Amino acid sequence: MSNDRPGDRSRGHQENDRSIPTDRESPVGAPVIRGDESITGTRAREAVQFDPDDSDSLADAAETVREFASGETNDDHLFMLRGAAACAALVRGEGSYKAAAERAGGDATISFIRKWARVHDLPRSVRKQVALGRIAPTAAKHIARVGGEARLLLAWSILDGDLTVRQVRSVASAVNDGVPIKQALADYDVMLGELELTLSPSTYRDLRRRASIDGVDPGAIVSDALEDYFE
Repeated sequence: MSNDRPGDRSRGHQENDRSIPTDRESPVGAPVIRGDESITGTRAREAVQFDPDDSDSLADAAETVREFASGETNDDHLFMLRGAAACAALVRGEGSYKAAAERAGGDATISFIRKWARVHDLPRSVRKQVALGRIAPTAAKHIARVGGEARLLLAWSILDGDLTVRQVRSVASAVNDGVPIKQALADYDVMLGELELTLSPSTYRDLRRRASIDGVDPGAIVSDALEDYFE
């Protein structure tokens, strides 16, 4: 049995003060995001669960992986999430990436299955943005290459910094080579933590007033308030 498999929360999981999850917490193959109507609308009814412990479900996973690897539906981000789930379930059911690739056949290589199974292993907060079409599935593959808190920071920088898939790939490679995520993003003119917010006029008024009196940047007050909120 391979130790490097989807669903293992120890891989790339670095605890911080609030123990933010950086890996999948729900069961492998479960359509937590794909089956949520608030996210995917009527397509939630199409969501398929892949049970790695059920032989019939595993056969469906193998067929889905084979179809996914053929590239015929790679413009459908929800199908790509389904394909990622199938890859993860097939690996778990077969016990290794090699066995999963052999079971799926066709164009499904070990590398292909590994990359997409790791997308399925991303935390819910990131997978939701993929389902909504705000993070491209191909970008999610590179997010999944990064471990710990950096993968979340890279994901949110895609939303706020308008990074291309090629840039995401480059940043992920740099981080894995030991470059701090802040520096890797700065190379593409993305300032980590920079976020545009819209406030109510009264909140904006009070924020600016307090920042002026205290002689600080408004962002410092917002950051302090949010730290207290998340505690």
